[in-house]
Amino acid sequence: MPAIRLTAEWVARAMAGAIRSGDPGREFGGVSIDTRTLAAGELFIGIHGEQFDGADFADRAIARGAAGVVVPVGRGREGQAAVVIEVADTTVALQALARAVRRASGTKVVAITGSAGKTTTKEVTGEFLEARYTVVRNRGNLNNHIGLPLSLVALRDRPEVAVVELGMNHPGEISTLVGVAEPEVRVWTNVGEAHLEFFASVDAIADAKAEIFEGATESTLLVANANDDRIRARTPRFGGRVVTFGIECDATVRATRIADRGIDGMTARVTTPRGELELSTPLVGRGNLANVLAATAVAVEFEVPLATIVDRARWLRPATHRGEVVRLASGVTVIDDSYNANPTATARALDVLAGASASGRRIAILGEMLELGGHTVRLHEDVGRQLARMGVDVLLTVGGTPAEAMAAAAVAAGLAREYVRHFPESEEAAEAAAGIVRPGDLVLVKGSRGIRTDRIVERLKAYGLGRS
Repeated sequence: MPAIRLTAEWVARAMAGAIRSGDPGREFGGVSIDTRTLAAGELFIGIHGEQFDGADFADRAIARGAAGVVVPVGRGREGQAAVVIEVADTTVALQALARAVRRASGTKVVAITGSAGKTTTKEVTGEFLEARYTVVRNRGNLNNHIGLPLSLVALRDRPEVAVVELGMNHPGEISTLVGVAEPEVRVWTNVGEAHLEFFASVDAIADAKAEIFEGATESTLLVANANDDRIRARTPRFGGRVVTFGIECDATVRATRIADRGIDGMTARVTTPRGELELSTPLVGRGNLANVLAATAVAVEFEVPLATIVDRARWLRPATHRGEVVRLASGVTVIDDSYNANPTATARALDVLAGASASGRRIAILGEMLELGGHTVRLHEDVGRQLARMGVDVLLTVGGTPAEAMAAAAVAAGLAREYVRHFPESEEAAEAAAGIVRPGDLVLVKGSRGIRTDRIVERLKAYGLGRS
């Protein structure tokens, strides 16, 4: 089928907008919300953000070659060289356009949510499905109320499957995203202590994640984590069909006979409704094994051959800064999990560090975990005690008071004070780390994005002439 033509008339109707100026038959080559990256011939939508009003940049967009602009009612001007569409709310208009494209495309949508592992599950699911289908995935972290619609506009090329992740840090956000994406398949990876600043409890987070159930019909599929008690408690409310995945538990797709090969990955016997397979993946840790099982459950439903799943799992690679194993020429090995952090994901990363073999020391470089509200200090102290129990040899913490509390808790739990250091900024920690590491050491680097622990990884790579 031909691609969906984004004509001014079609777009305005999808947005419930009005063409103020320009040719209704003019076609747009794409959609942009940023004049800095806008390509000639695209439609510019002036989103109203916290720091700016995109409508203020409409004239600049036209000067840079936009074929059309979308602005609030009363902000458009007649006689422009480009099409001008006025709408009540530009963000709602973008979402409505994405929904219209999604419906017209005929694409099946797989949507993934969870407190940890969304991106990895998305990438692995896409990798498995691409063996049989044309697949698109939302790029990077384009998983919010603006990023997801921008990704869905790409469905105008009518791929067979779209695999997207749904992010949130407030109640109601998943509901909005599900309403835009209208996914036939919904995947719920886990519930953890992420964004607690905005929720009363972890159960409240689970309730917000459960918004992924909304709009389901009898034919809608939920792929749910059977190892997560909060997910299991809520799945009876789902209005469609449920399949489960899990590790050493009763699940539709389950892993047994697990062998943890440390930084070399995992192997397991995986049982599915279509038979058993011996699965091996270089992705590290049981958290990533669960992500692969979720993707396997989706792939089985899409009738991807088991042999193909086995072959593709063998060559999986983590997304950037999400559990990458970097072996430096200096003999130091870095587990780069610096993209982001919350207590659940940090506990998983520490399990990997503790379980991996190393000829030298195990070093944890942990940045402050943000958006934890009144639970912040307690949760950082819990991590400090955990890594002390696990026998980590050296700890560097980065950030404010919560990171200091993590370091103090580790010392109180038995980690020798001389092997614990705290740094307010990542640049200081990076220089210290480069001076501390030595051949044979295994180094975990993890922290919330705002702490910029990725700079520590880059410094270690420069020190050790990194090679993957």
